[in-house]
Amino acid sequence: MWNLSCLLLLLSCSAQGFNTKWPTLTGDAPLVIARGGFSGLLPDSSYDAYIVAMETSLPNVIIWCDVQLTKDGVGICFPDLKLDNASDIDIYFKNKNSKYLVNGISTQGWFSIDFNFKDLAPVTLKQGVYSRTQRFDGTQQSILTVHDVVNQVKPPGLWLNIQHDTFFSQHNLSMRSYIISLSRSVLINYISSPEMNFLRSIVARFNPRVTKLVFRFLGQDDVEPSTNQTYGSLLKNLTFIKTFASGILVPKYYIWPVDNSLYLQPYTSLVIDAHKEGLHIFASEFANDVPFAYNYSYDPTSEYLSFVDNGKFSVDGVLSDFPVTPSATIDCFTHLDKNDKPQEKLMIITSEGASGDYPGCTDMAYTKAAWDGADVLDCPVQMAKDGIPFCLGSINLMDKTTVSRSPFTNIASTVPELNITNGIVTFNLTWDEIKSLKPEITNPWLDFRLYRNPKARNEGNFVSLVDFLTFAKNATTVSGIMISIENAAYLANQGFGVIAAVLEALRNAGYNNQTAKKVMIQSKDSSVLKEFNKSRYELVYRVADNISDIESSTISEIKGFASSVILTKKSVFPSESQFLVGKTHVVEKLHSSNLSVYVQRFNNEFVSQAWDFFSDSSVEINNYIVGAGIDGVITDFPGTAARYRRNRCLCYKDPPLYFSLVNPGVLLQFMARQSLPPAEAPSPMLIESDVVEPPLPPVVKITPTAGNGSAANAAPTSPIGQSSVVAGVFTCLLAILLADLVIF
Repeated sequence: MWNLSCLLLLLSCSAQGFNTKWPTLTGDAPLVIARGGFSGLLPDSSYDAYIVAMETSLPNVIIWCDVQLTKDGVGICFPDLKLDNASDIDIYFKNKNSKYLVNGISTQGWFSIDFNFKDLAPVTLKQGVYSRTQRFDGTQQSILTVHDVVNQVKPPGLWLNIQHDTFFSQHNLSMRSYIISLSRSVLINYISSPEMNFLRSIVARFNPRVTKLVFRFLGQDDVEPSTNQTYGSLLKNLTFIKTFASGILVPKYYIWPVDNSLYLQPYTSLVIDAHKEGLHIFASEFANDVPFAYNYSYDPTSEYLSFVDNGKFSVDGVLSDFPVTPSATIDCFTHLDKNDKPQEKLMIITSEGASGDYPGCTDMAYTKAAWDGADVLDCPVQMAKDGIPFCLGSINLMDKTTVSRSPFTNIASTVPELNITNGIVTFNLTWDEIKSLKPEITNPWLDFRLYRNPKARNEGNFVSLVDFLTFAKNATTVSGIMISIENAAYLANQGFGVIAAVLEALRNAGYNNQTAKKVMIQSKDSSVLKEFNKSRYELVYRVADNISDIESSTISEIKGFASSVILTKKSVFPSESQFLVGKTHVVEKLHSSNLSVYVQRFNNEFVSQAWDFFSDSSVEINNYIVGAGIDGVITDFPGTAARYRRNRCLCYKDPPLYFSLVNPGVLLQFMARQSLPPAEAPSPMLIESDVVEPPLPPVVKITPTAGNGSAANAAPTSPIGQSSVVAGVFTCLLAILLADLVIF
């Protein structure tokens, strides 16, 4: 007989998102519209882009085509009025650029109206967004006619966007005649245009049950040419729009505005107003690889959820350059509850707490991580001058604090043993002096101008090891802790016994005589882990460098001092120029010796992921968990991983296209030979000598001397700092954080 938990699990897996009643106009699931196919990766409107969109999206995905007319009246799918923006036409027709007025603005380039379609035969498509990979250019992707898309791609649904009817009319080309003629042989599901007169001119020729006309809104201050009104003002007259259109297409900020700092403002009533008028409403400008509101923590799934599953309304469809993400969002991630049982066995370990949202190792970061659903909170232990152990992600205060803007800058020095130039190590300052500083959020992708939660740049307080242990012990949602120890040998030579400090803190906090909370000790130094061999803690060996393989003798050596291993992402899926080129057998070998495997470090920022994962953090996690079989992730964004393991697609018997595993190397097949990423030297094999180390040196007894700011006068006292108010502080902080997290 089945028990209740099994039955509930079965029901949750069978209740697919698109079979649920939705707050859309019709009650059906929102549509996914693939703008130019999978244009976020492949050249817009190319055959490959359209095919990949269909292979990674919901079965009813709508294929979007921006229609341009050639000199001989042929309709082509191309993303821009100017052909040089996304093709190599300038190479074949160097002197055939022109200058025309487009919406009253003088514009120079290569225009479709200057070429017959047969002239465009040698022209190939390329990526028109320069921040995206150019490696798929040069693959002889020809410009397609609308008929080509219909006959070759065979899309489930077709959306034609007519952006510049007035421009073509000024050059004696009739978009109206073309569309009406096309409709006699092609089933068109949607026709959109930002020009009201065009839609009004064809409304009588189309059955709205077959072809829906959609009025497209541009920027709120842009002027609609038919009425000379701004699009913002036209929002006030949805009743009039209903006379010639079945729906509206608006930029996403019409629904969820953002301020100048890129933070969400309260949602507008536009979706509800449109539905009251009987209008479908679609949202545009979705892409995974551009900055969007900081509230979403660089997680595109979170953004889509705010449009389709916010408890108040749902748009009727989203226009996306990355259709895989809204497809998975709609089917896998909607209508989930934070307390839903995880569908996948996956340990979520933080990297300095929720350090993607708040400065790492602060009370704010740990509170957010616990709220987000992290299993294990981590504390990288550093030592203060007075012997107090505390949590911080670097021994150099310059990396994680505002010490460079403090009076302590005069004690900066170079420490060759730690590869520090002009730094201030933690044991140069007392714990009280460190607490006088402010934390600094880490921006690992600053070179790409990707900032993390700027409003919280310096929020939160530093946390002693004792306070960390107390908070984790009282946090009912947290199942364990991971204490990271690095530089133990160097610290011992400076008179600091970090291992003794950790052991004493754990003992005093009651972690020695309990089984409720997992205790993990992590280090890249085998000599450190061997000091904990007599404990009952889970010892975790971190392989800091990328490896391609591991010797059996090395595994045997590791098993002598650890029960788990941390690998880098490239040690599982090696890549070249951010394209996957294979999969190693390291995880399988470690598992065969009963060693658990965790992988670091998972970030939400799209530049941290291989192109094969479609700039989607959930796709990346899925491939490491389901595809590689790892046991856990170490992440700056535990909320993303926690939501991933609750999604219903994990328990489908056959994973849907948008939740299938990637095949490493498959994207290379879409590249011309000359565009393939240059081969890189393979990562080395991890051999036994790499993990064998001499024992740690004894802790040097340092005699205190007068003065301030040097290791020699550190004069460590008791290694434990006590706090009697930590539980109350964290509880109060949780209430503040919850209020701050409310978006709608």
